[in-house]
Amino acid sequence: MSSDRQAVEDPGAAAPPPSGGAFLLAQLGAHAAGRFGERVGELGLAPPDVGLLRMIAMEPGRSQRSLATDLGVVPSRVVALIDNLEKKGFVERRRSAEDRRHHELHLSEDGRRALGQVREVAALHEDDLFAALDEEDRARLTALLGRIADQQGLTPGVHPGYRRLPKKPG
Repeated sequence: MSSDRQAVEDPGAAAPPPSGGAFLLAQLGAHAAGRFGERVGELGLAPPDVGLLRMIAMEPGRSQRSLATDLGVVPSRVVALIDNLEKKGFVERRRSAEDRRHHELHLSEDGRRALGQVREVAALHEDDLFAALDEEDRARLTALLGRIADQQGLTPGVHPGYRRLPKKPG
């Protein structure tokens, strides 16, 4: 081989690790989601349970159909998730005073207590994840991520993972 020819890449050579922003977001997102799942799992909840409890707490009396619409899923998925929360004693279905064919969703006292515990766990989780950043960096990163989420058309406060959940929670 002459010295003026470029070396041919060795197809068996190790590629450098990915380092782009999208990869880092995916890596951190998967890590954060996994750690959050472990943390709320200690409370007897799964991340989808937490999201539903939060959404019901923000709008007591809402219907399962409205939850399904906000989550972007078919109503049968929400029914199965609410069934699970009802069995755990965290959610109550009450007949609608306006339309007896429908039920309104409310947190039970145990549900409100569990959501309070989740808030504490979530604050510790956030502090742990962002420990490498000072307050200014945290605020800037949060604002930047919010801009990206908005530009991508993501529904504020709704994790896109609900669309991939099985119909019956495990």
